[in-house]
Amino acid sequence: MFQLNGKIAAITGSGSGIGKAVALLMAKQGAEVCLIDLNKESAEATSEEIQKGNGKSRVYACDVTDQEQVKKIFAEMHPLDILVNSAGVSHVGNIENTLAEDLDRLYQVNVKGVYHCLQAAVIIMKKQKAGVILNLASIAKNVGLPDRFAYSMSKGAVYAMTLSVARDYIHDGIRCNCISPARVHTPFVDGFIKKNYPGKEKEMFEKLSKTQPIGRMGRPDEIAGLVLYLCSDEAAFITGCDYPIDGGFIKLNN
Repeated sequence: MFQLNGKIAAITGSGSGIGKAVALLMAKQGAEVCLIDLNKESAEATSEEIQKGNGKSRVYACDVTDQEQVKKIFAEMHPLDILVNSAGVSHVGNIENTLAEDLDRLYQVNVKGVYHCLQAAVIIMKKQKAGVILNLASIAKNVGLPDRFAYSMSKGAVYAMTLSVARDYIHDGIRCNCISPARVHTPFVDGFIKKNYPGKEKEMFEKLSKTQPIGRMGRPDEIAGLVLYLCSDEAAFITGCDYPIDGGFIKLNN
Protein backbone atom coordinates (compact mmCIF):
# COMPACT_ATOMS: atom_id res chain seq x y z
CA MET A 1 0.00 0.00 0.00
CA PHE A 2 0.90 3.67 -0.50
CA GLN A 3 3.46 2.91 -3.19
CA LEU A 4 4.29 5.69 -5.66
CA ASN A 5 6.38 3.68 -8.10
CA GLY A 6 6.66 5.37 -11.49
CA LYS A 7 5.10 8.63 -10.29
CA ILE A 8 6.66 12.08 -10.51
CA ALA A 9 6.00 14.33 -7.52
CA ALA A 10 6.78 18.05 -7.27
CA ILE A 11 7.18 19.40 -3.74
CA THR A 12 7.66 23.08 -2.98
CA GLY A 13 9.57 24.11 0.12
CA SER A 14 11.32 20.75 0.06
CA GLY A 15 14.63 22.04 1.40
CA SER A 16 13.50 21.81 5.03
CA GLY A 17 10.70 21.07 7.47
CA ILE A 18 7.47 19.48 6.29
CA GLY A 19 8.37 19.75 2.61
CA LYS A 20 11.62 17.87 3.18
CA ALA A 21 9.87 15.15 5.20
CA VAL A 22 7.30 14.72 2.43
CA ALA A 23 10.03 14.49 -0.21
CA LEU A 24 11.99 11.88 1.74
CA LEU A 25 8.92 9.72 2.32
CA MET A 26 7.64 9.94 -1.24
CA ALA A 27 11.08 9.03 -2.60
CA LYS A 28 11.19 6.08 -0.20
CA GLN A 29 7.82 4.96 -1.56
CA GLY A 30 9.13 4.98 -5.13
CA ALA A 31 8.34 8.41 -6.53
CA GLU A 32 10.81 10.51 -8.47
CA VAL A 33 10.67 13.75 -6.52
CA CYS A 34 11.19 17.22 -7.97
CA LEU A 35 12.57 19.33 -5.16
CA ILE A 36 11.48 22.96 -5.50
CA ASP A 37 12.94 25.48 -3.10
CA LEU A 38 14.12 29.08 -3.04
CA ASN A 39 17.31 27.85 -1.36
CA LYS A 40 19.11 25.64 -3.86
CA GLU A 41 21.65 24.41 -1.29
CA SER A 42 18.90 23.18 1.03
CA ALA A 43 17.15 21.36 -1.82
CA GLU A 44 20.45 19.78 -2.87
CA ALA A 45 20.97 18.55 0.70
CA THR A 46 17.54 16.89 0.60
CA SER A 47 18.41 15.40 -2.79
CA GLU A 48 21.66 13.94 -1.46
CA GLU A 49 19.77 12.31 1.41
CA ILE A 50 17.27 10.82 -1.03
CA GLN A 51 19.95 9.47 -3.33
CA LYS A 52 21.83 7.89 -0.44
CA GLY A 53 18.71 5.78 0.02
CA ASN A 54 18.74 4.92 -3.70
CA GLY A 55 15.83 7.25 -4.41
CA LYS A 56 15.35 9.48 -7.42
CA SER A 57 15.28 13.26 -7.21
CA ARG A 58 15.75 16.44 -9.21
CA VAL A 59 16.51 19.90 -7.83
CA TYR A 60 14.85 23.11 -9.02
CA ALA A 61 15.83 26.43 -7.48
CA CYS A 62 12.70 28.53 -7.79
CA ASP A 63 10.98 31.54 -6.29
CA VAL A 64 7.31 30.51 -6.32
CA THR A 65 6.27 34.18 -6.34
CA ASP A 66 7.78 34.47 -9.85
CA GLN A 67 5.24 33.06 -12.30
CA GLU A 68 7.68 32.81 -15.21
CA GLN A 69 10.13 30.80 -13.11
CA VAL A 70 7.33 28.47 -12.04
CA LYS A 71 6.09 27.98 -15.61
CA LYS A 72 9.60 27.18 -16.80
CA ILE A 73 10.39 24.52 -14.23
CA PHE A 74 6.98 22.86 -14.47
CA ALA A 75 7.43 22.61 -18.24
CA GLU A 76 10.73 20.81 -17.57
CA MET A 77 9.08 18.43 -15.08
CA HIS A 78 6.33 17.33 -17.46
CA PRO A 79 4.71 14.80 -16.99
CA LEU A 80 3.60 15.36 -13.40
CA ASP A 81 1.53 13.08 -11.19
CA ILE A 82 1.62 14.82 -7.80
CA LEU A 83 2.02 18.39 -6.57
CA VAL A 84 2.51 19.23 -2.89
CA ASN A 85 2.36 22.96 -2.11
CA SER A 86 4.40 23.19 1.09
CA ALA A 87 6.35 26.44 0.66
CA GLY A 88 5.16 29.21 2.96
CA VAL A 89 6.06 32.01 5.34
CA SER A 90 4.57 33.22 8.61
CA HIS A 91 4.04 36.49 10.43
CA VAL A 92 3.25 37.68 13.94
CA GLY A 93 0.81 40.56 14.27
CA ASN A 94 -2.79 41.66 14.66
CA ILE A 95 -4.69 43.98 12.30
CA GLU A 96 -3.27 47.09 13.98
CA ASN A 97 0.41 46.25 13.78
CA THR A 98 0.39 44.31 10.50
CA LEU A 99 1.91 46.59 7.91
CA ALA A 100 0.72 46.68 4.32
CA GLU A 101 4.07 45.27 3.22
CA ASP A 102 3.67 42.39 5.71
CA LEU A 103 0.32 41.53 4.20
CA ASP A 104 1.76 41.74 0.70
CA ARG A 105 4.63 39.39 1.58
CA LEU A 106 2.26 36.76 2.99
CA TYR A 107 0.01 37.14 -0.04
CA GLN A 108 2.89 36.84 -2.51
CA VAL A 109 4.26 33.60 -1.03
CA ASN A 110 1.34 31.82 0.63
CA VAL A 111 -1.39 32.75 -1.83
CA LYS A 112 0.11 33.82 -5.13
CA GLY A 113 2.91 31.24 -4.89
CA VAL A 114 0.34 28.49 -4.44
CA TYR A 115 -1.72 29.92 -7.30
CA HIS A 116 1.29 29.88 -9.64
CA CYS A 117 2.07 26.24 -8.87
CA LEU A 118 -1.58 25.17 -9.01
CA GLN A 119 -2.05 26.73 -12.41
CA ALA A 120 1.14 25.23 -13.85
CA ALA A 121 0.29 21.77 -12.50
CA VAL A 122 -3.37 21.81 -13.57
CA ILE A 123 -2.40 22.60 -17.16
CA ILE A 124 -0.20 19.50 -17.24
CA MET A 125 -2.58 17.22 -15.32
CA LYS A 126 -5.61 18.22 -17.37
CA LYS A 127 -3.88 17.02 -20.53
CA GLN A 128 -2.99 13.76 -18.79
CA LYS A 129 -6.53 13.39 -17.40
CA ALA A 130 -4.96 12.50 -14.06
CA GLY A 131 -3.16 14.10 -11.14
CA VAL A 132 -3.19 14.74 -7.42
CA ILE A 133 -2.65 18.07 -5.63
CA LEU A 134 -2.15 18.52 -1.90
CA ASN A 135 -1.99 22.01 -0.38
CA LEU A 136 -0.76 22.88 3.10
CA ALA A 137 -3.31 25.05 4.86
CA SER A 138 -3.34 25.49 8.66
CA ILE A 139 -5.58 25.39 11.70
CA ALA A 140 -5.22 29.19 11.52
CA LYS A 141 -8.02 29.15 8.96
CA ASN A 142 -10.34 27.40 11.42
CA VAL A 143 -9.70 29.18 14.71
CA GLY A 144 -8.76 32.64 15.87
CA LEU A 145 -5.09 32.38 16.76
CA PRO A 146 -3.63 35.38 18.62
CA ASP A 147 -1.49 37.69 16.47
CA ARG A 148 -1.77 35.72 13.25
CA PHE A 149 -3.91 38.08 11.18
CA ALA A 150 -1.98 37.95 7.89
CA TYR A 151 -1.06 34.27 8.21
CA SER A 152 -4.66 33.27 8.89
CA MET A 153 -5.80 35.29 5.88
CA SER A 154 -3.35 33.49 3.62
CA LYS A 155 -4.25 30.00 4.81
CA GLY A 156 -7.96 30.70 4.45
CA ALA A 157 -7.20 31.50 0.83
CA VAL A 158 -5.34 28.20 0.42
CA TYR A 159 -8.42 26.31 1.63
CA ALA A 160 -10.69 28.23 -0.76
CA MET A 161 -8.36 27.56 -3.70
CA THR A 162 -8.32 23.87 -2.80
CA LEU A 163 -12.11 23.64 -3.02
CA SER A 164 -12.21 25.58 -6.29
CA VAL A 165 -9.63 23.40 -8.02
CA ALA A 166 -11.27 20.21 -6.73
CA ARG A 167 -14.65 21.31 -8.06
CA ASP A 168 -13.49 22.68 -11.41
CA TYR A 169 -11.32 19.71 -12.39
CA ILE A 170 -13.07 16.71 -10.87
CA HIS A 171 -14.04 15.49 -14.35
CA ASP A 172 -10.48 15.89 -15.60
CA GLY A 173 -9.22 13.22 -13.23
CA ILE A 174 -7.57 15.72 -10.88
CA ARG A 175 -7.96 15.37 -7.11
CA CYS A 176 -7.19 18.32 -4.85
CA ASN A 177 -7.15 18.28 -1.05
CA CYS A 178 -5.48 20.17 1.77
CA ILE A 179 -4.28 19.44 5.25
CA SER A 180 -4.29 21.78 8.24
CA PRO A 181 -1.47 21.17 10.69
CA ALA A 182 -1.24 22.76 14.11
CA ARG A 183 2.26 23.61 15.32
CA VAL A 184 4.92 21.31 13.93
CA HIS A 185 8.50 21.32 15.24
CA THR A 186 10.67 22.33 12.28
CA PRO A 187 13.75 24.53 11.83
CA PHE A 188 11.26 27.17 10.66
CA VAL A 189 9.59 27.12 14.09
CA ASP A 190 12.93 27.34 15.89
CA GLY A 191 13.93 30.33 13.77
CA PHE A 192 10.52 31.89 14.19
CA ILE A 193 10.71 31.68 18.00
CA LYS A 194 14.29 32.96 18.06
CA LYS A 195 13.37 35.96 15.92
CA ASN A 196 10.15 36.94 17.66
CA TYR A 197 10.87 35.92 21.25
CA PRO A 198 14.63 36.52 21.79
CA GLY A 199 15.82 35.34 25.17
CA LYS A 200 12.60 33.43 25.78
CA GLU A 201 13.11 30.58 23.31
CA LYS A 202 12.76 27.68 25.76
CA GLU A 203 9.82 29.26 27.55
CA MET A 204 7.97 29.98 24.30
CA PHE A 205 8.70 26.54 22.86
CA GLU A 206 7.15 24.88 25.91
CA LYS A 207 4.22 27.29 25.89
CA LEU A 208 3.48 26.73 22.19
CA SER A 209 3.87 22.97 22.57
CA LYS A 210 1.32 22.86 25.38
CA THR A 211 -1.33 24.72 23.39
CA GLN A 212 -2.03 21.40 21.68
CA PRO A 213 -4.18 19.13 23.89
CA ILE A 214 -1.90 16.22 23.04
CA GLY A 215 0.86 18.14 24.85
CA ARG A 216 3.49 18.53 22.14
CA MET A 217 4.13 19.82 18.66
CA GLY A 218 3.76 17.52 15.69
CA ARG A 219 6.72 16.01 13.84
CA PRO A 220 7.34 16.59 10.12
CA ASP A 221 7.30 12.85 9.46
CA GLU A 222 3.82 12.60 11.01
CA ILE A 223 2.55 15.26 8.62
CA ALA A 224 4.29 13.53 5.72
CA GLY A 225 2.43 10.30 6.47
CA LEU A 226 -0.94 11.98 5.95
CA VAL A 227 0.30 13.69 2.79
CA LEU A 228 1.47 10.35 1.42
CA TYR A 229 -1.92 8.75 2.02
CA LEU A 230 -3.86 11.58 0.35
CA CYS A 231 -1.55 11.52 -2.67
CA SER A 232 -1.64 7.74 -3.05
CA ASP A 233 -4.03 5.59 -5.08
CA GLU A 234 -5.54 4.38 -1.79
CA ALA A 235 -7.12 7.84 -1.46
CA ALA A 236 -8.59 7.81 -4.97
CA PHE A 237 -12.11 8.55 -3.62
CA ILE A 238 -11.05 11.67 -1.72
CA THR A 239 -11.15 15.17 -3.20
CA GLY A 240 -12.20 18.63 -2.04
CA CYS A 241 -11.40 17.81 1.59
CA ASP A 242 -9.43 19.41 4.38
CA TYR A 243 -7.79 17.25 7.04
CA PRO A 244 -6.77 18.79 10.39
CA ILE A 245 -3.67 17.16 11.85
CA ASP A 246 -3.44 19.10 15.06
CA GLY A 247 -3.09 17.03 18.23
CA GLY A 248 -6.72 17.79 19.07
CA PHE A 249 -6.32 21.58 18.81
CA ILE A 250 -9.54 22.43 16.96
CA LYS A 251 -11.97 20.08 18.68
CA LEU A 252 -10.49 19.63 22.15
CA ASN A 253 -9.13 23.09 23.03
CA ASN A 254 -12.05 24.25 25.15
